[in-house]
Amino acid sequence: MHLRLIAVGTRMPAWVTEGVNDYLRRLPRELKAEFIEIPVASRTGGEDIARLKAAEGARILKAAKGARLIALDEHGRESTTLQWAEALQGWMRTGQDVALVIGGPDGHDPAVLAAAQAQWSLSKLTLPHALVRVVLAEQLYRAWTVTVGHPYHRV
Repeated sequence: MHLRLIAVGTRMPAWVTEGVNDYLRRLPRELKAEFIEIPVASRTGGEDIARLKAAEGARILKAAKGARLIALDEHGRESTTLQWAEALQGWMRTGQDVALVIGGPDGHDPAVLAAAQAQWSLSKLTLPHALVRVVLAEQLYRAWTVTVGHPYHRV
């Protein structure tokens, strides 16, 4: 199974890249994880936001091609860590690739939301995109530890 974390935005602080990479490195070989950054469409002023989101959405869909698409969205369903673990177990059983996507500064393009098999929310809180990347990677690692009974997640 191939797990893709796709996020709109580049040039994150070093702690973000280090945090994401740290958690993804902890995953086992059979759960291959990849982090993909999509450039933000240029917002210099006066651009049509819908057009910019469409450009970002097209890049997301290209990067997620062939994978089950899960859009992280503020209006998505909140889940517990144990529910994440159940979802991860299901994905691993089927062997289907999964792409979890974080939208750009203006959110997801409607085409991405329409293509998504699910929309998840990490929290009712508004989180900065940089932090969402680290939280997402950590929760995926935590979900995996639950599936194998690793002591990282204490119930």
